[in-house]
Amino acid sequence: MSLESVPPKYAQLVQELQRRIESGTYPPGSLLPSEHQLIQEFSVSRPTVVAALRVLREQGWIESQQGKGRFVRGRPAMAAVEPNRPGQAYLTNPETSTPGELIEAGAVALPNRVAALLEAQPKSKAFLRRRVVIRDGEPTEQVSLWLPLELSEGTSLTSGEPLREGIREHLRSRKGVRFDHIVEQITARMPTTQEAKQLSMPKNVPLLAVFGAVRDASGRPLVVVEVLLPADRHELEDAYPVS
Repeated sequence: MSLESVPPKYAQLVQELQRRIESGTYPPGSLLPSEHQLIQEFSVSRPTVVAALRVLREQGWIESQQGKGRFVRGRPAMAAVEPNRPGQAYLTNPETSTPGELIEAGAVALPNRVAALLEAQPKSKAFLRRRVVIRDGEPTEQVSLWLPLELSEGTSLTSGEPLREGIREHLRSRKGVRFDHIVEQITARMPTTQEAKQLSMPKNVPLLAVFGAVRDASGRPLVVVEVLLPADRHELEDAYPVS
């Protein structure tokens, strides 16, 4: 779950409880304060406390025991692992942090997969901003950002200059939208002739296509980021706990 640069109340509570667990205030094996105690101490609503406890449980910081309460497990070993998520990195990092070339910016017809992720009609119009990222003097990936036309209005996404802030922060400051979570899909396919040319890759090498559908807290799709990675130059690695 993504935490905004100005975190909502549940995210602030998550961070404070994590800090207390790491500092030993709540040692492993100890009973976590009850929902009522947390509501009273932090002056927040019950839904805020419930959301924070759910995040801590899902991330492995605490565990629930029926009829006994919630117990501290400690800092999860996986908390220090940074999974390789190219879509999330593009949404968070400024374009100026990676050399690249803007190859398209404007209204286009949505391909079927992206239309489904945006919950839009196939072939309807949406805004596309597409860059080829260059590392060590060679193109290494193609990044496409798709969003509804009304969400692109009043932004700098049409600019030929690289953005000096991440897409998430740019849309938050310009349009007031907040990203909450990403639904990710990964597929493999052969490149088109144009893609192979743009990425300087042989036509017989497949692409890894990473699609990240960004949604707000209500589940409404906001943005789709598509990252094309030549399979001979990239590998995707993730880490997750086994429960």
